[in-house]
Order: sequence, then structure tokens, then C-alpha cells
Amino acid sequence: MSAFKAPQRPPTFLHSPESLLGDTKDLIEKSRSRLDLLAKAITPETATFDNVIAPLAADENDMGLLSHILGFYQYVSTDAKIREASSQADKLMSEYSIEAGMREDIFKLVNAVYKSMPGDISPEGKRLVEKLNKDFIRMGLELEGDKRERFKEIKKELSILSIDFSKTLNEENGGNWFTEAELKGVPKDVIDILKAEEKDGEKKYFLTYKYPDLFPTLKFDVNAAVRKQVFIGNENKCPENLERFDKTIRLRHEKAQLLGYPSHAAFVLEEKMAKLPKTVRTFLGDLRAKLTEGGRQEVKKLKGLKQSDTEATGLEFDDKYYLWDHRFYDRLMREKEYSIDENKIAEYFPLQKCVDGMLAIFEKLFGLKFIQVAEEDAKVGTGERGWHEDCKVYLVKDEEELGGEFVGYLYLDLHPRDGKYGHAANFNLIPGFLREPGNSTSRNYPSTALVCNFSKPTPSKPSLLKHDEVVTLFHELGHGIHDLVSRTIYSRFHGTNTVGDFVEAPSQMLENWTWEPKQLKELSSHYETNQPLPDHLIDSLIASKHVNDALFNLRQLHFGIFDMRVHELKMPEDQALDSSVTYNELRSEIAGLDGPSDPKFGQGQTTFGHLMGGYDAGYYGYLYSLVFACDMYFTGFKKNPMDPKNGRRYRHEVLEKGGSRDEMESLKAFLGREPNSEAFFRELGITA
Repeated sequence: MSAFKAPQRPPTFLHSPESLLGDTKDLIEKSRSRLDLLAKAITPETATFDNVIAPLAADENDMGLLSHILGFYQYVSTDAKIREASSQADKLMSEYSIEAGMREDIFKLVNAVYKSMPGDISPEGKRLVEKLNKDFIRMGLELEGDKRERFKEIKKELSILSIDFSKTLNEENGGNWFTEAELKGVPKDVIDILKAEEKDGEKKYFLTYKYPDLFPTLKFDVNAAVRKQVFIGNENKCPENLERFDKTIRLRHEKAQLLGYPSHAAFVLEEKMAKLPKTVRTFLGDLRAKLTEGGRQEVKKLKGLKQSDTEATGLEFDDKYYLWDHRFYDRLMREKEYSIDENKIAEYFPLQKCVDGMLAIFEKLFGLKFIQVAEEDAKVGTGERGWHEDCKVYLVKDEEELGGEFVGYLYLDLHPRDGKYGHAANFNLIPGFLREPGNSTSRNYPSTALVCNFSKPTPSKPSLLKHDEVVTLFHELGHGIHDLVSRTIYSRFHGTNTVGDFVEAPSQMLENWTWEPKQLKELSSHYETNQPLPDHLIDSLIASKHVNDALFNLRQLHFGIFDMRVHELKMPEDQALDSSVTYNELRSEIAGLDGPSDPKFGQGQTTFGHLMGGYDAGYYGYLYSLVFACDMYFTGFKKNPMDPKNGRRYRHEVLEKGGSRDEMESLKAFLGREPNSEAFFRELGITA
């Protein structure tokens, strides 16, 4: 550990499958006993904030100290039995959450406090009462008899479907065998780390569907047939998830209607900033109208590039621009028109240099200090080492000027491996909260983890990041910073526990630093010469920022519009809705890219974890929150990206507040006005 003495030890990761399930059951039983005691000791007539709400908040806080880690193992453990136990623990905790959330005896106590809201509680305390009361109502406690039982059945089934969907996605290990000739154009660094075997008398390489294999192949492989095989294979890698997805969207609709909502989208959006499906449809529709012509022009230009490339190789051009063409020709256009060689630029972004540079930027902006915890002699499973030898652990504290106080722990797990979560995400491991509300010295400090899948180092090179991976790193650490610096009374509101159409804004805003010339200099250092990224490459990179931007955002619109379509079902006519056909036809209509003639060629929705894991009727939030991200950046940081005064003000007004107050209030406090979309449309290069 560092010389700084932290008031709280880092969490450990030493569970066996048996202890993991045992701890889960103990945690549930302790919580159940607390609720039983509460229901026995208090009546609605004697219910107060102190004897009902405070114990419920304390129970929620205590659960979070262990429950997040128990469910986290399924995403990162190398032991399949531990991953399975973690998945089972997730199911047990989800089932208990439904049980606790449908306790009428506890609801009556909460509702009594809500109806006679005390005037002397803190604003965050008032928000807690309102949220708890609303949660019980949204859990069907105003339903009676058979309707309530059916609601409970649906909740349990949806939980199992979601966990199994996620498990299948995480455990997926498919791929294709290719010869070196078939992988022509794919960077040697990628091929060198692929599993290789002799098959049918020649050496072949196994290309998985994990990002470090998939994306370079789609970007660089000159063989269109290979790109097609890989693209379609990736869309169909989890066939068992199709039934789960289709069942989920119908059960969600039924559940919403039991509660009196016309659709699942109406149910979900009631709690978001957008409030109504109509607001979301209008937002997505207006943006689609503004982007469509630009997207068509981009496709036309890319198709021309494809024609030249195809005919130069002696092949016949079929006047099509396919889904599996886009990453290849988008990359080729950047190379030809902007001299952007992704692999050459990656040589300037060794992973550790990027991490160090990124942390230095956040130190200056937010008044933080990141201290890497020494790894010598620390065994895997200890708090100082994390759950895997790839982990790096940082102790985070305030700079001395801000008091030098402890902030929390940051874990980085950045390389792919079998059984690991296959995308990039931030996971809260331990939430922050006050053990004794009103006593600032009683804080429980957070721990947070970045889980990514950047290429591993080779014997000849360190791990090198493409620029878009640098952007991803900033984005995910944006969530991590939000998690670390949050200062809420209750764990329920900690960090990224905000509404879904705001939660991405802080991370999206921080992506802007990866496009600023001075910060690109600070982040870069050639892995051989230690020289920073040259000015001409920085200029080219920045000039290429909005290349094919309309197509990128139309892709996001496809996800958002599909999400709304399947969560605004109209029964009985939508009972036979084919989600695969809907997904593929909408993609073709919105983005204008060609696919196979069979509209059931792929099942992209079966790999779309967002819609099964919390972003249902909420994917629009990526674009919606970008409005806020652009406004905050251009208002507070564009003139001086490293302005520490605005950085600390942003930390205080937005990040520290988490979900403890209305997100619009946090935005207005930082901006000094109501947010608007001017910067968003200016950034997209379109007229508002």
C-alpha cells in the first residue's frame, strides 16, 4: 500500500463457489429478519422517518457492501464454477429484491411516512421517502388478488431471463478458423495472438467474436467474404437468447398493462427526464430527419470508394454497400483523405501511458490524486491485487489543497480472457454513503472497477490503443470518476445511480479531452521513441472526427428506435412481431446499408445486452444525454479544457450529487441556466 493511510481497506475477492452462495443466503436472511422486525415493531400510526425510513436505508446500504461484489464475479472470474455461483447469487438476490419490494406490511409503513412527510428532513431524505413509496407502487402493491400474483410471477421470470441472457453473452466462445491468406490485411499483432492449429494440412487461426479480434478484422481484412462471415456470425453467436428476448418484451408489456400503463416504455419513462414516450419518439424522429440526407450522401461517397477499390482488384462491383463493408471503407476513407493510419497512430498510445496520462488529466481537473497500490507479494484475491493478475489497483484521494482526504479505490481490468465480460463497462463494487446520516466522518467509501477488452501486450510490443479505444477508456473512467467522487447520504443515490437518460452525460463529456491537441500530446508517447503524437497527425485526427458522423448517429438511432418499437407493443396485432425482421429492416431503413435479402439473416438483438440489462426503453438516452454533455463541455471547458476552477465546480455540482437531487437541478447549477441543444447540433454539423 502507499504511505497514505486509508481509513478503509480495499475489498477482497476470495470467494469459493460455496462461500459465495453461502454469503448470499446469509445476506438475504439478515435483510429479511430486519424487515420482519420492523413490521412487527412499528405500525402505520407510529411510523416515522427515523423508525422506518432510516432502518430501510441502512439495510439497503448494508446489502450494497457485499451484494455488488457477489454478482460481479460472473463478469470477471477465470473459474467457471465461481461465475456460475455468482450468476446463481444474482438470481437469489433478484428474487429477494422482488419479495422485499412486494411486502405490503413495509409499504404501509413507508406510505404512512410519505403521507405525513416531516418538514425537518434533508432534501435527500425527502427524495428517499418519495422514491421508496413510488418503488412499492411500481412493484404492484396497489394491485390485488390474481393480478398481484401474476405481476410477481412476471417479475421473477424477467429476472431469470435477464440473468441467463447476460450469462450466455458472457460465456459465448464461438468464432471461425481462417488461413493467413484469408486474414490478409489484418494487423500482424492481431494474428500473432490468435490460437493457431494445423487443419486440413494447413495452418489456421481461430478468430473469436471478442472485440480485439472482431473489429480489426472488419476494419482491415481485404476479403469481403471473410468480413461477411465474421459479421453475420457475430450477429448469430447467441441463438438461445432469441427466445429470451422475445419472451421478455412481451412479459414487460403485460406487466406494464397490469399497472395501468399503455406500454413498457410508458412505465419506464415515467421515471426518466423525458417522462413520456411521445417526447422520445419526437426527439428520435427529429434527429433522424436531420441526419438522413447526410447519411445518404456519406453512403454514396463510400460506395464510390468501394467501387474504385473493387474494380482495382479486378472484381465486379455490385452497386451495394453492405453492413460488413462499413468499418472497412470508413477506415480506408480516413486513410486516403486524412492520412489516418490507425495502426501507426496506435503506436503512440501504449495502454499504460494512456492510463497514466488520463489519470493526470483528472487529477488536475478534479483535484484528485491516484496512487497505484504496490503489487509486490500481493496475491490474487486480495484487495491490493484484485481478482486477477491483470488487475491494477489505485488508491484515490483528494489533493492536499482540497484537504487530502481519502476518496476510494479504483480497479482496472483491461485485457480479454475466456469467460470475461466481452465489452467495456464500469462496475460499482462498493457504494459510498454515510453510516450515520448527519455525521460526515462516518462515510463508507466507494470502490469501482473498469472492465475493458483492449489487446494484450506481445513479446515485441506493449498493448497499443487505437484512438477510438482511447475514447472508450475516457468514457468508462468517466463513469468511474462519477462513482468515486459522489458524496451522497444514501447508497441508493450514489454515483451513477441517476436517471438513465442522464447517466451517460458525464462520461460523454469527458470524451472531448481525447480530441484536444494539448491533451493528445500529453496522452501519447511512441512505444519505441517516446515521442508524442506529431502535430500533423493530431491535425489529421481532429479533422477526421466527424467523418461519416451521420452514419454513426443513424446507427445509434437504429438502436434507439428499435428499442422503442419493441417496448411500445400494440396487442393483439404485435403478438406475432418478429424481433429479428424488425431489427434488420429498421437498420436498413434508417442507416441505408445493405444486408442479405433474407430479413432473418441475423439476430443482432440477441447480443444487445443493453436492452436486457437496464437500458430497456432507455437506449435513446445515449443521444439524449449527449445534448447535456455537449452543453456542459462547450459552456464550461471548450475555451480552457484544463480549467481547474470549472473542473472542481463540475465535480461539486454534478458528480458529487449523484442521484440525490433532480438531475435537471444539477445541470442548471453547473450551466447557470436551462440546458439547450445548440452545442449538440453544432457538434453534429446540422442546423437546429
